[in-house]
Amino acid sequence: MGKPVLARQVESRIMVLRAQRVILDSDLAELYEVPVKRLNEQVKRNRERFPRDFMFQLSEEEDKALRSLTATSAGRGGRRYLPYAFTEHGAIMVATVLNSERAVEMSVFVVRAFVRLREMLASNQQIAAKFAELEGRLEGQDAAIQEIIDAIRQLMEPAPGTKRKIGFEPSLGESEQTKK
Repeated sequence: MGKPVLARQVESRIMVLRAQRVILDSDLAELYEVPVKRLNEQVKRNRERFPRDFMFQLSEEEDKALRSLTATSAGRGGRRYLPYAFTEHGAIMVATVLNSERAVEMSVFVVRAFVRLREMLASNQQIAAKFAELEGRLEGQDAAIQEIIDAIRQLMEPAPGTKRKIGFEPSLGESEQTKK
């Protein structure tokens, strides 16, 4: 499997749970080519290496929501316990406690996938900020343009009562002087 394909495969397994980007124990086990049971045994044996910000166990509600998203069966053939979710640091730590060549090799891809997703998120936030700034600038522009159009219309209309008739019309005072 090529590196770009592998990197995309790892990225597609990272999800956001509890406002953190994580990868599930089953996905890590598959990437590290170990049974999920062995991965979790090693994690339990080295529990001091996995503080809360490295790993957490899913709640029943989170597990049900994930199962419904992935259409995974909740029947008797599946897991008997709730899955664990590992953050970027937790995924690296799993590779160190497994201490296999494959785990170390794959941990590089996992870290790169987390970093790439973090960069994409930062880029998206920058774009969103630029759009918000642009919208703020344009909000006042609509009113300003409308004011300019109104002013031009007013200039185009002649003022009422200032129309002059064409031709000569003597004033009242002049006609009396011509009679005398």
